[in-house]
Formats: sequence, C-alpha cells, structure tokens
Amino acid sequence: MQETKTPENLVELFESGVKKFKDNPLFGVKNKAGDDLDWMTYGEMGERVDNLRGGMVQQGIGPHTVVGFIGNNRPEWAITAFAAYGAGARFVPMYEAELESTWEYILKDSNVKLLMVSKPEIYKKISAFKDRLPDLEQIFVVEAEGKGSMAALEDLGKKNPAPAVKPKKNDIAALIYTSGTTGEPKGVLLSHNNFTSNAVGGNRIYQDVLNETSRSISILPWAHSYGQTAELYNWMLVGGSIGFMESVATLGDDLALIKPTFMIAVPRVFNKIYDGLWAKMNETGGLAKALFEMGVNSAKKRRELAADGKSSFMVNLKLKIADKIVFQKIRDKFGGRLEGALTASALMNIEISNFFSDIGIPVFDCYGLSETSPAVTMNCFSAFKTGSVGRPIEGVKVVIDPSVVEDGSDDGEIIVYGPNVMHGYHNKPEATRAVMTVDGGFRTGDRGRLDEDGYLWITGRIKEQYKLQNGKYVFPGAIEEDIRLLPNIANAMISGEGKKYNVCIVIPDFEVLGKYAAANNLPTDPKEMVANQAIKDMLTAEITEFLKQKYGGYEIPKKFLFIADDFTLENGMLTQTMKLKRRVVFEKYDDQIEALYK
Repeated sequence: MQETKTPENLVELFESGVKKFKDNPLFGVKNKAGDDLDWMTYGEMGERVDNLRGGMVQQGIGPHTVVGFIGNNRPEWAITAFAAYGAGARFVPMYEAELESTWEYILKDSNVKLLMVSKPEIYKKISAFKDRLPDLEQIFVVEAEGKGSMAALEDLGKKNPAPAVKPKKNDIAALIYTSGTTGEPKGVLLSHNNFTSNAVGGNRIYQDVLNETSRSISILPWAHSYGQTAELYNWMLVGGSIGFMESVATLGDDLALIKPTFMIAVPRVFNKIYDGLWAKMNETGGLAKALFEMGVNSAKKRRELAADGKSSFMVNLKLKIADKIVFQKIRDKFGGRLEGALTASALMNIEISNFFSDIGIPVFDCYGLSETSPAVTMNCFSAFKTGSVGRPIEGVKVVIDPSVVEDGSDDGEIIVYGPNVMHGYHNKPEATRAVMTVDGGFRTGDRGRLDEDGYLWITGRIKEQYKLQNGKYVFPGAIEEDIRLLPNIANAMISGEGKKYNVCIVIPDFEVLGKYAAANNLPTDPKEMVANQAIKDMLTAEITEFLKQKYGGYEIPKKFLFIADDFTLENGMLTQTMKLKRRVVFEKYDDQIEALYK
C-alpha cells in the first residue's frame, strides 16, 4: 500500500481529502424518523467550508485571530474548524456539557473573537456574561435561521469568497483545554504539524485496515485531541465515513444503524458492554448461559494451547458452536461489521480485552495525552501485546526517567519526544517549564517501563501514587479500575495517603444491584440500598474477595463508604474524558472519609 505523505498543515490535509474523495460519504446524521442516516459527501463539506471561511473573513477573522465552538460532534463542528484553519485562525473547541464558568474562563483565556454555538440555549447562557469577554465580537448559532445563524454566515461567504490560507507547519492550529483534574484548565497549544504528523503516524500503523470503505461511529468528543486526531483527521486521510451517535442512551440502536467497521473508544464502553452481557446471562441462565460460558472457556483454553504451540479439535469445535449461536449475536449488536477498536484514556482489563478478541472484535490499547496531539504509542493488528499500550508511532521517542521513582521499581516517568509534542500551555509559562525538558521532551507524569521489544507498559500515575503509614506505595487508579469491573459497581475511588490502611468510596450500579435487592426482599431505592447493612456487607465481601486475586493485603481497602450519587460531569467530579477529579471528591466527602478511620 502506498505510504501516506504528511501534509504541511490541516488545510492541506482537508483539501486533499475533498479532492481525492469528493463523492464519498463523509458524515452521517440520523434522520428525523430515526431509522436511517442522511449523508454529507466530502465534496459537499468542502463547499460549506469554503462558504463559511468567506463569511468568517467578512467578520474580520484571519491570522492571529481565534474562533471558538461549543457543541457536541456534528458536521458543523468540522466545518467550523476547517473554515477557521483556512482563514489562518486558531480554533478552540469546547464541550457542550460543561460548566458555564469553564466556558467563560476558556473564552477569556484564549481571546476568542468569533464563537459558534450549537443551540440557542447556549447562546443565551453566553450572552449573560458576554460583557465580561472584551475580545468576543460575534456569536453565531448552528440550530437557528436568519441573522446570527451559521447558515447566514455561510450565505455571506458564498457571496464573498475568500481563498484558503496555507498555514506554516509550526503555526498554532488549536488550543485544546485540558480537563483540569488538579486546578483550572490549561490551553494546550498544538500546531498544524503536531496534528498532521500524529494523524499520519497512526494512519501508517493501520493503513492495511483503514480505507475508503471504513466507517466509524463517533463516540468520543472531538473537543479532546484523541477523538479529533484519531477519528476526524485520520478518516479524512483514508476517505472513510463517520456516523454520529445520537447519545449514550441510544448507543445500542446507533451501532445497529451505523454499522461501523472500526471504533475509536475508551475502555469504559467495552467494560459496560461486558458487564451487561454477564448480567444478562446470569439473569437468563439455562442453555444460553451454558453456551456462553462454554465459548468463553473454550476461547481461553485455545489461547493457552496456542501459547504452547498446540491445538485441540474438541476445544475448537466447542468454540465454533458457541461462536455461531452466541458470539455472532454479540457481533450483530455492534452492527455486524466491526473489525476492531482502539481505546485509550485508561487501560483495558486483560480479561475483557481477551474476551472481545475471542469473539472477533480485537480491542487495541494505545497511549497519549492532549500535550502529545495525542498519540504516543499504539498496539495494532500486526503488532500487539495485551496489557501493554503498544510501541511508539513513527517519529516519536519514549524515554523512561527512573530518577523520580523512590520505591526501588524498574520503571520511571514517561518522557515523550517528537513532532507531536505541544508548543506549551497558553499564558502559562511556569506550567510549561514544569513539564518540558531542556531538550524538548514532555514529562507526562505517568509511570511506565519499556520491555525488550519496545512495548510500553503503564505502571501508574506519579501524582496519584501515595504512601501508607507503613511506607508501602499505592497506585489507586489500577485498583479503582478493577473494582469498576464488578457488575454491581458503577464507580469507585480509593483513599489512604499517610493512613494506616486504604478506604474506598463506592457507587453501586443500581440497575444491577436493584435486581439482587428485589430478589432478596431488600430495599430497591438507591439511598436505602447504600444504607442497608446486608447490601453493604455483600458488596464489601464481593469487592474484597475480588481484589484478593490480584492485590496485596495493604492495597485492599479495609473500610467502604457507599453513596447514592455517582461521579458525573454535571457535579464536576469527572473530566470530559471520564477521569476522576480527586480534589473535588475529597472536598465533598472529606469528613465521611475521615470518619472511616475512627
């Protein structure tokens, strides 16, 4: 296959895609009836980008100006981004489900001049504090008509066309604001070359799989660099199509409608599907459960035999039967065409990763950060080690710094070098100096090790690790991820820095737990469930026994705080990439956590 050339900038990447794949479907949006997709071709998008760019230029947008967008993934998101790039402007995407105070901070910090918002209600919210934003001159609304609408701005540009500017490779293309787990958001300055080199680097690893027939279901927000680079920019390189998920609640129906061939996702998606499958099988019982378990066990046995260079006719036969009767139905739930998936943000549980690979949907872990555009390492079809996050992509170098580790381990802080490394944090020179090495490397704050084959293994988060009173180190993230694998558990957070033992905040999965409660004549109201001693004892025993399989006694929580309110984006306890804001959780539950030690 011909190797993809790295475009100089995102304008070149976009225009090349439009020219090469003009008549290919690009974006699919569910129609009003909800039973089919309305498609926009590459060529149609190209026309709309040209028109919007002309409208932006009429509004004074050009080099050194800033365009913002507030909204979920949709065609207009990409149209606004590429129009801004073509005008030579910087682009600042923001999440639709965000605190108004965060919008205000980002708009002010980034000096947004023209803002596009998806809905009229967002316009009203921004208007309430617009007088505190001296740089913001114009707000346009996607879902509107007439003056002040995106359509009106496109009409203006159609009458007043403006040629596309070709930015230099090191010109800043976008500011991606980090989620702020430990303070106010930081605007990551990413250049055109940061994005294009990263998209091409990932594309080359998957070039034997991704092509014009490839289709993705857009789940991850493009406001984060992972979804933006791995999906939007990468897909424009290959000429594939992207169907938009309507919402998390409709994901099952959307998968069946869009029929993706590849998914860009996070482990949480697959964890929930896995938990749901087991919960359904346990509830159904009988032959269906027996066949399911036969398939799972046969697949595991086949893997073990293959590792020793052996095979078994009976094992293969059992797996073939289970695959035809049970596993095919699971694949059909994904649309029936899914060849594989890429996940990041957290590590896939090895058992779950093996399960999806066994049923014909391999899920590959990769690693990256907003500050690295984001991809650093990737597993893929031809080169992977389950449990690792893969090898560095082309042009990227990973170095392990053991000097920051004090516990005698053979790992260290992961430092990244390459064309994907950011240009710094906007308006934050001290924060930039704190993470950049003198020779241009980015200190990730993550712990890891490289094996003899060059695969990277994540071992923890340096800022999150802590010591117990006995001097033992604890990496809470790994323990929390494992607790969340239990069907009865929705979320968990470990605490114990400087204490005699760990404790854990637990939010049950009330849908699953409710069935157990009803079957055992126990209360089914969430607040009553977390207060019921029988339920608390059952969950405590379940979590403890589960963790004993993998963790030392000092790591396993000794006491638990069961609560009814989950960690969410709305209450400010999760970032947009579903990471815990520990500081916020501690602030709310500090007294109750301390009470567990009395």
